[in-house]
Amino acid sequence: MLARLEQRAAPLAAAPASRIRHLLVVLPKTASPGDLARLPFTAALKAALARRRKKLADLAKAPVSTDLPNGGLASWVAFDPEQAAFERHTAMRKAVQALLAEHPREIVVAVYGTGAACSEAARAAVYAAWVNGARLPQRKKKSDGPGLARIVLYGVDADIGAAALRAQAEGNLLCRELTVLPPNELTPGAYRARVEQLAEEHGWGHQEYDVARLRKMGAGAFVAVAQGSDPEDAAIVHLAYRHRAASRSVALVGKGICFDTGGHNLKTARYMHGMHEDMNGSAVALAIVLAAARSKLPVNIDCWLALAQNHLSPRAYKQNEVVKALNGTTIEIVHTDAEGRMVLADTLTLAARARPDLIVDFATLTGSMHVALGARYSGIFATSDQLARTALAAGAASGERVCVFPMDEDYDEALDSTIADVKQCTLEGEADHILAARFLKRFTAGRPWIHMDLSGSSCKGGLGAVASEVTGFGVGWGLAFLQSWLAAAGAPGRSSRSTQEP
Repeated sequence: MLARLEQRAAPLAAAPASRIRHLLVVLPKTASPGDLARLPFTAALKAALARRRKKLADLAKAPVSTDLPNGGLASWVAFDPEQAAFERHTAMRKAVQALLAEHPREIVVAVYGTGAACSEAARAAVYAAWVNGARLPQRKKKSDGPGLARIVLYGVDADIGAAALRAQAEGNLLCRELTVLPPNELTPGAYRARVEQLAEEHGWGHQEYDVARLRKMGAGAFVAVAQGSDPEDAAIVHLAYRHRAASRSVALVGKGICFDTGGHNLKTARYMHGMHEDMNGSAVALAIVLAAARSKLPVNIDCWLALAQNHLSPRAYKQNEVVKALNGTTIEIVHTDAEGRMVLADTLTLAARARPDLIVDFATLTGSMHVALGARYSGIFATSDQLARTALAAGAASGERVCVFPMDEDYDEALDSTIADVKQCTLEGEADHILAARFLKRFTAGRPWIHMDLSGSSCKGGLGAVASEVTGFGVGWGLAFLQSWLAAAGAPGRSSRSTQEP
């Protein structure tokens, strides 16, 4: 659950100082030492800056925490609108973390400044408190207790677009909640039940394609992966969000491998650990639907979740098999640990059959993307330069940074097969993230398409606004992208307050 937000236009001086226990003060970077004279609790800040030989402007990169005269704790940060969104979010996350380490039930946020920069600073502070103040699932005998219950915002009389901002925070939290669940709790069957519950709560269309149905339909790529599990609880789940004013449609596709052993090409313990997070792409897609619905985004969304596990068993698929995908393409199996592109192939085919204006898929797909980018960016592939530019801009605006990779046709030579239409992958591993994108493109039926390989789904120490190792990367980007994409098409009903910049 996210904390309740109470917004008060009055400055912090109007608050009873004796009751403030956890305080976040957001200053403009342009603040001068003279400006501090008008603010409460600044003697402690001046002393802390002097001790560290820091200037006020340094608070934009390195927040400072100080004790208050009443025994409370304050965290001081400067907001610099000239910084990249990622850098602003990082500074705000660090400032909030200093307070949340004490597990408070309430945080008071005081924002100083004027105009749009003040509103954006407030948005960044509230968003960081929301996404980091909520508790993620844990199974400890002694837990950290309940999360943050209330945020009191002082000094901002403008509309900060709290409803849309909260929708994005709820989406990010849902994505991370699902991703951290242990694999004995989030099986494909349990995941399907959770998705059905969400669909009922929000009035989304809901349809399931279980293994028996997919086998009858000829979805051999998905079934090849799913058949190794017992029970056969895998499925492709379709959700439909509709808006009466929508003039464009998008299909969101997510890889939902609830645990990945690697199959017959078994992973070692080091690389199998953490593979319950291999469903993160599906959680991103689902979370975008939730956030879009909460914020009433004027777009029709079809969400397709490929939910399965990649297990080792006598029935599991093997190297050198040839399977036929739903669109008739025959695939030579080269490596059973390349299961993500297999389940996505048939899921993309289903998504493309509805002829959406755009397909966007999310997947923790390749190790080579991690090699290329590490965990601080995610990689994307796009079928047009315009889509790529919009995707890059959404990354810059949302603070979830992306890098565009090439997808030229001559890469297909590496996937040539002597016995099938295409190889699933190669054993060399060179440019596997590009080969995976070229493979998936065969199943998009020529529709406009973006593929995101989520190398930023998990980052030690947190990333941007999010302090947890599991980041929810892609949710903020997805909302920012959809808003820009809709605006470029002249879609109606776009809010004057976007969720692009928390």
